Amino acid sequence: MSTEKISKRQARRQEIQRQQQRQRLFVIGLIVLGVSFVVLGVIWQNRPVPVGEIVTVAPAARPNADGTSVGDANASVTIDVFEDFQCPACQYFTQSIEPRVIENLVSTGKARYVYHNYPFLDGEGAGNGGESDQSANASMCANEQGKFWEMHDTLYANWDGENQGAFSNARLQAMAESIGLDRDAFEECFDANKYEADIQADFDLGKEMGVSGTPTVFVNGKPVGQEGKIATYDEIAQAVEQALSE
Repeated sequence: MSTEKISKRQARRQEIQRQQQRQRLFVIGLIVLGVSFVVLGVIWQNRPVPVGEIVTVAPAARPNADGTSVGDANASVTIDVFEDFQCPACQYFTQSIEPRVIENLVSTGKARYVYHNYPFLDGEGAGNGGESDQSANASMCANEQGKFWEMHDTLYANWDGENQGAFSNARLQAMAESIGLDRDAFEECFDANKYEADIQADFDLGKEMGVSGTPTVFVNGKPVGQEGKIATYDEIAQAVEQALSE
């Protein structure tokens, strides 16, 4: 065999080896690129989400707080309040009227005060994933750790318009941390929407009682105030006194 034929065969073999090496490098490059995209995706999904400022509030004094109720469990008069955490009228009621009700009617033993979730501003009932629903969800997960009222006050302190992101999931989780909840336990409860059935039960009860908007107040099952208007402190106090006299 001539030297020329051997040289051509070697050159061909070397060219094939170079092509195979390039193919291997190309495949390795594709794998590395794919892994990089996966890693970047994981990093993106787990990046810190900006939540903005969280307003913190000092816990208000509430006698005999037990879950979503306040006051003597054996009181002959019960004040039931149906609210949506996204409702601006509920924020006004909570910050302006509720403290007087607690101080003058509940702390004195005249009545028991019960909060009911009525998330309707982003779709009726529980489980729809809107801000009304998720804030109710957060309040009940806080209740699981004995801090319903701290979350209740924090939610209203951070209200900033309906469906404007004030109660995004990230902000609700930040609020939970701000009141000292166990983060892992809260997130597990919140992500599972663990108390969806309880929130729905409150909502269904409200509908049965005739709730059409929030806040709606009942004293021993009777509606207080004029329909479409916020019940005043005087109207609630008068209804409580009347119930006590019956």
